[in-house]
Amino acid sequence: MSGLHGPGERPRGGFSQLTSGLSLAEAASWWDLETTFHDTCSYGPPPRPAWEALQTSLDQWRHGLTPWQSWAESVQAARESFGLMVGISPERVATGAAVSQMLAPVAAAVPDGGTVLVPDIEFTSAVFPFAVHADRGVTVRTAPMASLVEAIDEQTSLVSFSAAQSATGEVADIVAITQRAREVGAVTVLDTTQAAGWLPVRATDVDFLTVAAYKWLCAPRGTAFLTAHADLAVRHPLFAARLKPLAAGWYAGQPGAHYGMPLRLAEDMRAFDISPAWHSWVGTAVALDVLNAVGVERIHQHNVALANSFRASLGLEASNSAIASVSVSEAAQRRMREAGIRFSVMDGRARFSFHLYNTQDDVERVLARIRG
Repeated sequence: MSGLHGPGERPRGGFSQLTSGLSLAEAASWWDLETTFHDTCSYGPPPRPAWEALQTSLDQWRHGLTPWQSWAESVQAARESFGLMVGISPERVATGAAVSQMLAPVAAAVPDGGTVLVPDIEFTSAVFPFAVHADRGVTVRTAPMASLVEAIDEQTSLVSFSAAQSATGEVADIVAITQRAREVGAVTVLDTTQAAGWLPVRATDVDFLTVAAYKWLCAPRGTAFLTAHADLAVRHPLFAARLKPLAAGWYAGQPGAHYGMPLRLAEDMRAFDISPAWHSWVGTAVALDVLNAVGVERIHQHNVALANSFRASLGLEASNSAIASVSVSEAAQRRMREAGIRFSVMDGRARFSFHLYNTQDDVERVLARIRG
């Protein structure tokens, strides 16, 4: 683990355990996969340093060896690392447990009678938080991703969409969607759960960006982020005035806000934090360090190249996505499972994910089983 501090040695006040850049080959050697794994869309296995840090924290918990504050430091470390990855200051990043939980206060700020536009196959965690407000007149309208820009009109209050679609891997035209939304004064919410970690995204391109970290960020399940643009109150003053941390607790408060009134929340996005699952954040912080050390741009090039090699061998057109969704016979699916190849089936199609720990040899193994 050259270039890394050992578990528990994360510098106080700093966020990066890595002291130098990391090549794709070096990084890939830190994954201990015992199968051909093409299912990052479902979950991302951890790099060894993240796994070891997590196990150390669990052992400390088991034996009562350390105060909880040492684990909680990883929340701020992860906040800073994620801000670095998506190009926004850590003060604009909130931490939580799941996308739907992070979007709950955003959905509550949609005005009575407002209209929310989503792609027609958008994952429900970015849809249901808005749909539950039907009792106050909030309408959720859908449109195909390919025509989402044209569907944004003067009645649109908010547009919620994914940078990469879960079922198909289709990559959204973020610039075109946000440009049209700003023309009509609509708030933009970008779910990067199937994108952050391999697709270069900028939090400053949208009003809100969210992610569940257990997929392409290779973190333990139970950690998530939400960013808010610094100009939100300028562009959408009424919306910003309605935006409240609905799950505010002690962790969302100012230092020392442990008991009683008055209300004293953090003055930045930390006001939207929920009390953290300590050990999950220990693993998350180190996993983000590894990905940042490699660089999302390099990971993007590697992943898309593998996905396009896979597509080309099946006679399919090239794409800009690291996710390939293809029709595969039941017999071929059975052959892949018998060979220990991990993939998933969504919306009736086999879904293959290509991440930094995958190689061209992995692609060939899958193709061989598909062809029989």
